[in-house]
Amino acid sequence: MQVGVLALQGGFEPHVAMLSTLGVVAREVRSPLALREVTHLVLPGGESTTLHHLLELFGMGELIRERYLAGELALLGTCAGAILLGHAADPRERPPRLELLDAQLERNAYGRQRESFSAPIELDGQSLEGVFIRAPRFTHVGPNARVLAAHAGSPVLVEGPGLLAATFHPELGRDPRVHRRFLELRSAAAAR
Repeated sequence: MQVGVLALQGGFEPHVAMLSTLGVVAREVRSPLALREVTHLVLPGGESTTLHHLLELFGMGELIRERYLAGELALLGTCAGAILLGHAADPRERPPRLELLDAQLERNAYGRQRESFSAPIELDGQSLEGVFIRAPRFTHVGPNARVLAAHAGSPVLVEGPGLLAATFHPELGRDPRVHRRFLELRSAAAAR
């Protein structure tokens, strides 16, 4: 297993730090060459439109799709990363997304930066801190995905074959369970 964190924009460093608490040395991925060398990739929070444009600029968006669909890459998307993995709640929304997760997300659904908050989330019967910063919301979860955790009745952590998507920032808390679960993911092909 080779773990990478997309390091083009956004909060990639806290993911690298969280993975190190699990004994994993994650590489910062900034090029197609580095992307080809990892089996697990974190798409961090940041600004989803900017991340999408940078993925296209560096020729990595389609490569992520190809490697995931070929069963060569497991994915974790947090906040903006989750937005990129899912489908838009409004199909007219631009830019397009990777659409690898059978779920729809609405951007900035909890409000602007000043409405950011922390709240307890239950995962596997135990509470963990969820940090929501300009967070998206799952508006629909399809049959090829399942809800692992919710807040106030809305899904906040969803799993699909070979991928996890969180609308909160698990890397900003002290609980490594989301990242541990990510490391345990098999690729989409193996999951099938």
